Amino acid sequence: MNRKMLKTYGILKGYDVQNETYEWALRANIVIDKQGIIQFVEEGDSAVDPNTALTMCTTLHKKNAAK
Repeated sequence: MNRKMLKTYGILKGYDVQNETYEWALRANIVIDKQGIIQFVEEGDSAVDPNTALTMCTTLHKKNAAK
């Protein structure tokens, strides 16, 4: 992951603290397929549980196997 990608997907956010801006990355699960295409992004509190990303991976695998 690089900073540009994190900002593009809204995962890296700036916060002002005592007149200075700091950047923190939110929790996120990102599913990228074999072609390098991002298929799913989940951020925030729900990203703590990786089951959603696992479900998405399983769904993508079944979809590709059916082709």
